[in-house]
Amino acid sequence: MQTILGANGQIAQELARALRRTYTDDLRLVSRTPRPVNTGDQLVPADLLDAEQTLKAVEGSDIVYFTAGLPPDSGLWERQFPSMLKNALDAAVATGAAFAYFDNTYMYPQTAAAQTEDTACAQRWRAWSWMRWQPGASP
Repeated sequence: MQTILGANGQIAQELARALRRTYTDDLRLVSRTPRPVNTGDQLVPADLLDAEQTLKAVEGSDIVYFTAGLPPDSGLWERQFPSMLKNALDAAVATGAAFAYFDNTYMYPQTAAAQTEDTACAQRWRAWSWMRWQPGASP
């Protein structure tokens, strides 16, 4: 079983298509209101902020793909994303599933230039990221 957490987003939908096309038809799509991408997808509603729901959604999985995201709102990310990711990681560890993490590109310059492994973070992001982890500092 291949399980995609955060299954309604663009990355998740493309991943579900690619997995079905090249690897398996044993797919579980998980989100608060999951929608099928392929015929036969197993749909599991779960709130990733809830550890128990996340664990139940992951049970029986060989691989868990974490594609969940939030709207580009720093406060929302700070409040919710760490818990979502922790719940997903804890569930994968508890069930023995492998874990694949897909990230976003919010921290990179929002230009039309191609992004590569050498693309530097946007100046604003570097300052915020550094301050975020310094005791007593505020962005």
